[in-house]
Amino acid sequence: MRQTARGPLFWIRAARAPFFTGSVAPALVGFALAWHEAAAFDWAVGALALIALVCLHAGANLANDYYDHVSGNDEANVAYWAPFTGGSRLIQRGEVRAGEVLAASLVCFAVGGGMGLYLVWAAGWPVLLLGTIGAATGFFYTAPPLKLGYRGLGELAVLLDFGLLPVLGAYYVQAGDFTVGAAAAGAVVGLLMVNVLWINQFQDLEADAAVGKRHWVVRLGRARSAWVHVGLFGAAYGCLLVSIGMAALPGWAALGLVSLPIAVRAAATSLKHHGDLGRLRPANVATVVVHVVTSVGMTVGILLA
Repeated sequence: MRQTARGPLFWIRAARAPFFTGSVAPALVGFALAWHEAAAFDWAVGALALIALVCLHAGANLANDYYDHVSGNDEANVAYWAPFTGGSRLIQRGEVRAGEVLAASLVCFAVGGGMGLYLVWAAGWPVLLLGTIGAATGFFYTAPPLKLGYRGLGELAVLLDFGLLPVLGAYYVQAGDFTVGAAAAGAVVGLLMVNVLWINQFQDLEADAAVGKRHWVVRLGRARSAWVHVGLFGAAYGCLLVSIGMAALPGWAALGLVSLPIAVRAAATSLKHHGDLGRLRPANVATVVVHVVTSVGMTVGILLA
């Protein structure tokens, strides 16, 4: 094993920090909505909630790396495209022992959980419910006995963990309540994050199928899954427009639609190049960009409203 320093930067890389936008973006939407609807925002509580979410996200990423190593998934994956698919690859490159990755995952969950307990005390017991569901589905995405990602339930877990739960949680710790608007915003952001997972599974398909990780891209195949990729974009934008039309979200939230041209290009690429993984790569990047740009656009729009 190659000797590698185990400093903070190493573990930030191991936890795949660039993808923390998946947990930060929905929290920002929830905070903005709490300010818009209830004129409520506590900076200390907001910062603590954000850090707790990032810790839970890091724990889930590290757990996913560990259990994909144990199952042989990452070793079997030769078509991955770093950093979007195939995990961090640090275990495979001999930079860290598998047990260290699991231990780091548990530490992250413990730190995030500890912060969450303070938020429960400060804001109320619903935070405990949301946090428990999020931590459990994040850890058991690949961990036995649930292995949600192996049973076609990974997409539901992502919708919850990177959409509904963080938006509702961020809103609740500030405003002390839940609203239809917060749930609707969570659905929009969550569907886009599901689409990030969805398109990234195209490169992983053969390796996932080889170890029994039967998510829906494996079950449907790439050609039909490309249409689902298009449909998920449509569902997210449709949910945003319907929510605005029903006044669950302010009209300014339509700034999230600024990402639509990027989504169109991503969808066209997946439909045309779903079988050519090299030429599919721009769709992976564009789908991540759509998630971030839509979330930021919604956040800015809600604050302007």
